Amino acid sequence: FKAAVLIQQWYRRHVARLEMRRRCTWRIFQSIEYACEQDQIQLHNFFSYLMDQFTPSSSKERDFISRMFISGESYKEAELEKYCDYESIEVPDSYTGPRLSFPLLPDHATALLEAFQQKQQLHARYVLNLLHETRKHLKQLPNISHVSTCYSEEVTVCGDLHGQLDDLFLIFYKNGLPSPSKSYVFNGDFVDRGKQSLEILVILFTFLLIYPKEVHLNRGNHEDHMVNLRYGFTKEVMQKYKVHGKKILKMFQNVFCWLPLATLIDQKVLIIHGGISDTTDLGMLEKIQRDKFVSVLRLKKRRESSRKPEIQAINGERESGTDAAGNETAPRLSLQPQSAQAPRTANRLEFSRWLRQTVQEQIDTCRRLVDISESEPEELTYSSMVSLKDVDESCWTRQEEWKQILDVLWSDPMPQEGCRENKVRGGGCYFGPDVTEKFLEKHSLQFLIRSHECKQEGYEFCHNRKVLTIFSASNYYEIGSNRGAYVKLGPDLIPHFVQYQANKTAHMLTMTQRQGFPVALISRVEESAFRALREKLFAHTSALISAFKAYDGDNTGRITLSNWATAVESVLRLGLPWRMLRPQLVRSTEDGMLQYKSWLDDLAMEQRSQEHIQSSLLEVIYRNRSNLETIFRIIDRDHSGLISFEEFQQTWKLFSSHMNIELTDDGINDLVRSIDFNKDGNIDFNEFLEAFRLVKQCP
Repeated sequence: FKAAVLIQQWYRRHVARLEMRRRCTWRIFQSIEYACEQDQIQLHNFFSYLMDQFTPSSSKERDFISRMFISGESYKEAELEKYCDYESIEVPDSYTGPRLSFPLLPDHATALLEAFQQKQQLHARYVLNLLHETRKHLKQLPNISHVSTCYSEEVTVCGDLHGQLDDLFLIFYKNGLPSPSKSYVFNGDFVDRGKQSLEILVILFTFLLIYPKEVHLNRGNHEDHMVNLRYGFTKEVMQKYKVHGKKILKMFQNVFCWLPLATLIDQKVLIIHGGISDTTDLGMLEKIQRDKFVSVLRLKKRRESSRKPEIQAINGERESGTDAAGNETAPRLSLQPQSAQAPRTANRLEFSRWLRQTVQEQIDTCRRLVDISESEPEELTYSSMVSLKDVDESCWTRQEEWKQILDVLWSDPMPQEGCRENKVRGGGCYFGPDVTEKFLEKHSLQFLIRSHECKQEGYEFCHNRKVLTIFSASNYYEIGSNRGAYVKLGPDLIPHFVQYQANKTAHMLTMTQRQGFPVALISRVEESAFRALREKLFAHTSALISAFKAYDGDNTGRITLSNWATAVESVLRLGLPWRMLRPQLVRSTEDGMLQYKSWLDDLAMEQRSQEHIQSSLLEVIYRNRSNLETIFRIIDRDHSGLISFEEFQQTWKLFSSHMNIELTDDGINDLVRSIDFNKDGNIDFNEFLEAFRLVKQCP
């Protein structure tokens, strides 16, 4: 009996340790993922801020900048169809892949599944034709799709797939293909991160057209062309379709903005990608013109071209429709007070007080959007307050609509009460159980189904089982990191879950590893997580040195392990339990002191490439490569993989206006020619990165 108790205690301790390791590993992966999303949103907000402050010198310059940073909104209906004309593309006789003809039949879907399993590629003509037909269908759908279990035995709800085609194949294998008796709801985030996003979209759009009443697609936060620039879908399309990739991307951008925002099952279960906020209203959500929001990351605003006309408008002076040269200027919104009780501008003090009260919220919003720190307050002048927001009624309506969509696509639940800004992701909000309860009661709903968050078991309940998270991309962070899952709902609306892992992990392990499978699997995932964390630490070497020196008053090169943990969190801000993770990151020390310079040198040795780039340069490249690649793709407006001289020149004007750097056109031309190392008239990413490296190398 004593032996049995000892074995039981040992086993429980062993399982508890494994669970603790698994949770720590999970925290690392998730913290790094959300930090990357923060970087994406802050980078986009920075470009948005530059756009709002930039005054083009000509209509050509204005149009160019607008097309570059607001891609997808510049094409009208007829222009888009003409640009993406699939009928003009010929399919060669040598093409052996699947062929589509419309209207689509179930055999077409089967042929596509078989072709993609064999790594075949659908011809660009058929892709564009499919997107054209999908767009026509989606335009007829409401913002909130309605599904009834009366017409099918059950409804299957799938979460994020993120370009992992094997997961979709496994779902269809286990659950069956869509059919008149088997309805599916795919809850967004079909693309990015994985390598087969395009194939997933082709399959889902095909089934959508074959079974329009049984297949329903919701928009996710990754169905956004600005997000695609960073997370892989843009690059994937351009690599697979080098000739017609730009047309295909343009059509995808337009199709994404027509995807419905939510699905309602039996008027009792609401399916949305992200979540809700305390202001989410289904009535308003149903009325929004959803195609206006090509990218949810940027709210398109009509801005004043300069501050002088804005002040003239405030003072009641008439705005001219032409500039000094007599050319027609872009329309501008007046900031003239609309209220009858608004004070007259003659009394500047009274007017200033009134203006502060009416726009203070908008000032705070602008600070958050452009990441202006509250710790460095700037006195608000008469003109600076005027230029921050347009208080036109239509602008307010559009902003509220934008917030409704942003919250639905980006929000996450939290265990605490209330609703607050989601600073971890950088977009949407955190909503508590009280917000969920009020929302369900207001709309007579039983519970919510959402996705947007990777869960270790593929699904998770929260808020007293009123919110269900479903995530269908297995092995999301690393092989073995998580299961995928889907949920089936019958007429009783009781959820039934199916879990799976698409990768054949067991076959990839040795016989010895299989005997201790959970331990080997956790070790494999844990190793990947700590490798990513070390890269993150190395990328912030300079900041870490400064933080460590703050605790090293005598300049001994040594700090306590407790101070090490505090300093690391102050720099990375990942919210990780550093004291618990320390044994995996820092070698044991006898006296509890760490020689931090030696520790950082060890990190550098791990990350140093075979090219022997000096550590300081490698650190900067590690820290900025993702942002640099995103910036490159933003500048590369036509997604050709090359930045033309014109694209670089116009972008440099945007930067120089923000940095108050005066540079002539000849100076810009000299700069761009110096970056074009191979003198082919374009700048590729390697040249772009090399120029960045050389600039950082200069003292």
